[in-house]
Amino acid sequence: MSFSKEDILRIAKEENVRFIRLQFTDLLGTVKNVEIPVSQLEKALDNKMMFDGSSIEGYVRIEESDMYLYPDLDTWVIFPWVTEDRVARLICDVYMPDGTPFAGDPRGILKRCIKEASEMGYTAMNVGPEPEFFLFQTDEKGNPTTELNDQGGYFDLAPMDLGENCRREIVLTLEEMGFEIEASHHEVASGQHEIDFKYADAIKAADQIQTFKLVVKTVARQHGLHATFMPKPLFGMNGSGMHCHQSLFKGAENTFYDENDELGLSDTGRNYMAGLLKHARAFAAITNPTVNSYKRLVPGYEAPCYVAWSASNRSPMIRIPASRGLSTRIEVRNPDPAANPYLALAVMLKAGLDGIKRQLDLPAPIDRNIYIMSEEERIEEGIPSLPSDLKEALGELIRNPVITDALGEHALAHFYELKEIEWDIYRTQVHDWERNQYLTLY
Repeated sequence: MSFSKEDILRIAKEENVRFIRLQFTDLLGTVKNVEIPVSQLEKALDNKMMFDGSSIEGYVRIEESDMYLYPDLDTWVIFPWVTEDRVARLICDVYMPDGTPFAGDPRGILKRCIKEASEMGYTAMNVGPEPEFFLFQTDEKGNPTTELNDQGGYFDLAPMDLGENCRREIVLTLEEMGFEIEASHHEVASGQHEIDFKYADAIKAADQIQTFKLVVKTVARQHGLHATFMPKPLFGMNGSGMHCHQSLFKGAENTFYDENDELGLSDTGRNYMAGLLKHARAFAAITNPTVNSYKRLVPGYEAPCYVAWSASNRSPMIRIPASRGLSTRIEVRNPDPAANPYLALAVMLKAGLDGIKRQLDLPAPIDRNIYIMSEEERIEEGIPSLPSDLKEALGELIRNPVITDALGEHALAHFYELKEIEWDIYRTQVHDWERNQYLTLY
């Protein structure tokens, strides 16, 4: 829905809204907010709400801390779980005092990449995300444990799927907030779930991912559970991915579709996919941004480890789902839900656009199970691996001019610094596995 300033002021009064959360996202993908009373709503709608950006990860130094929140009026929604003293939210873009967009705002970074696509004649990047999550039990104090909520498997029903009531309430809450839910089900691993919602343009899709995470965590807590989007919370089980279905449109035309092609895939779609494959090792630091992300990207757990594509095979990084016509799309399978969705979509779009600009040739599809191929076979087929850890991914990122350009100097410098610190803390930590392995052996 589209809202005007007058619409929002009227609805706030009619629905007895008392507080408004002005939300934005930091560089690491964490949702932040400034809560204001409804008496300040008109001021916020006039883009006059200031906040201190110096305490936000990846933003600015203390001597240049004043920043402004510009609400996107179309993101207005009232939280359905608060019935008294109702609370609404607006998602905001971040601006500098001189009225220019803040270069480190993840939402603004995605908008810059969309503008580049627009200048090439594309009117929309449509995205269908599939973020997975786990439900864990909590202790008597409400803190998360490592005890799963159920022992169900793929598409299981109750009593094996003990999370279905929680999942159903998540779906109902999302629908109240304007989501069009297509399906929900138990995933492969015990305690793992997926809820699929309809595709949207890139900005709305990233907004929806952030809203989805908030709703899932909030409803889970009401059920005495802890929801996590950590990519690999448990050893020996599948991790959580966030497959991203994507396509480029010109008006009503899906530019990825060609009815005369054997696979129904246009030259534009092939070039776009070639760009994704070309830059995959570099954008992995953004789509798979944590130390833990790379413990999901290992053979044997349905997560892609190799930079390849197929029209049907699920072991490569990119798959082409069977639907054609307006539904023709590319499914990128390596991203995980720890990613900042604005940055993840920005770098994938930038990679695809580079493929189109340079008319990159698409390598042959890999229709064999890559997991059972030997290293020699993979080398012979020209199949690179995704980075094996965050350190390797950061090295690929910093050397890639296309992906670094997508982020811009400010975001790149701060993201790289934060992730170097994360890697160094992990690298120097002594883990339980090491004690179990070496304490008595040596």
